Amino acid sequence: MASESLPESTAQPYRLIASPWHTLLVLAVELLIAYRGVLRAANARAGLGVTRPRMYLRTMLVELLVLALVVLGLKLRGTPLATIFGQRWRSVRQMFRDLGLGLLLLLISTLVVSVLSGHGSGASSDKAIEYLIPQTSLELFIWMALSITAGICEEAIYRGYFQRQFIGLTHNVYAGILLSGAAFAAAHAYQGVQRAVVIGVSAVVFGLFAQWRGTVRPGMFAHILQDAIAPLLIKLMRH
Repeated sequence: MASESLPESTAQPYRLIASPWHTLLVLAVELLIAYRGVLRAANARAGLGVTRPRMYLRTMLVELLVLALVVLGLKLRGTPLATIFGQRWRSVRQMFRDLGLGLLLLLISTLVVSVLSGHGSGASSDKAIEYLIPQTSLELFIWMALSITAGICEEAIYRGYFQRQFIGLTHNVYAGILLSGAAFAAAHAYQGVQRAVVIGVSAVVFGLFAQWRGTVRPGMFAHILQDAIAPLLIKLMRH
């Protein structure tokens, strides 16, 4: 029935899907990447120059390398990849179902973040990431590719891997979701503290949804759409 489509780790929520030492390694790598991101962002805001296409491509490469490290940890533990990617679609209907759920998740996340973050700080928050926004057709094209990469990789890493590992380590579903959300917020510290907190709140919403559905695939759809339309929304808010 419904449980037949759930990965084993969802049916056994406290089961570790990789070695705790592997999780510490992935966390250390992510924190190092976040620290370098904060330094690069400070340079970009100081007007020291940033080549957006190169930055986008570098970010894509880093995302894929971290995901590869996560997959290695699963392989060493004998954990199926469906644990972090979700079960394969058996029909087009299942794909559209996850797409619809992704749109629902995006709406819920946007409403929750809007209510909790308020409206007065949006302009200053957007200014903190102005250097990231694509300005040319080429940059927009690469940004779309980056959105797809980030949506797949980050959901697999944070909601697929970290969340389930933290649930297994703490033996508490909500603690696992909160810890994964905090790690996701820390990874986005380069966008400024205020925006990172908002991203952390959104990550908790995504985590709750993933736990409810037993898959990260709706979250991947929502994440991709959220990142893809972000430049458009920011430009509209300026006017």
